Amino acid sequence: MSELERAAELIDGAGALLVCAGAGMGVDSGLPDFRGDEGFWTAYPPYERLGISFVELADPRHFAEDPELAWGFYGHRLALYRDTVPHEGFRILLSWGARTPGGTRVFTSNVDGQFQKAGYPHVAEAHGSIHHLQCFARCTGEIWAADDIEVPFDKDTMRALKPLPSCPRCGGLARPNILMFGDYDWLERRSQAQLDELTAWRRAHRDLVVVELGAGQAVPTVRRYAELASAATGSLVRVNPREPRIRHGRGVSLASNGLDTLKALDALLS
Repeated sequence: MSELERAAELIDGAGALLVCAGAGMGVDSGLPDFRGDEGFWTAYPPYERLGISFVELADPRHFAEDPELAWGFYGHRLALYRDTVPHEGFRILLSWGARTPGGTRVFTSNVDGQFQKAGYPHVAEAHGSIHHLQCFARCTGEIWAADDIEVPFDKDTMRALKPLPSCPRCGGLARPNILMFGDYDWLERRSQAQLDELTAWRRAHRDLVVVELGAGQAVPTVRRYAELASAATGSLVRVNPREPRIRHGRGVSLASNGLDTLKALDALLS
């Protein structure tokens, strides 16, 4: 039996489906790959000219020191994610979960809202969401939707144009409700409620199968969660063209592209 057939057999016997997704999940939808400085700078040439890496840019201190720089980056991403159409793999995964008694849940480090756009009702966003805002000064613990927020920016400099998003309570600067690097002011209440719901669901479905896609080792949040969720049964299907190895040695590793693999598995399951 091939690894692809083993993966299809696992998924076919699932009592519930847990999808764990990293940044690579969005590549087949046309979203940029931030893997390494070269990938980031290919997507954002102005930052290469400035010599700024993704890790350096995704730092909350810029909202205090240079808010136009900070909001230029996040404003562009907000517009990009709003315009992006989730690829066919999102529908395939949702259809697999619909066949199980326990349904589907998602754990993701992505902040792009693509799973919600694809129709998933239960998504745990471990690092928050770009579609929600909080007060930079934390005058309030409130988290609010960014639905009516537009952030114009100069495409040559990637700097936002005023007025910048503001807090409805104090009128000061707002920031995305995203966990950034070295971030001690992120309000985690919204994400924690999602994670609590996911934990309760996991405890009720010991026969779940985990399908992990596009999760690398540079920020291993998703990989560790997927391995933990599947450690007792080995019911993990990891799809990763570069880093497929499973740390605890149980499960199925598929060293291939996400969307192509999902289509191949769906053909077997059909």
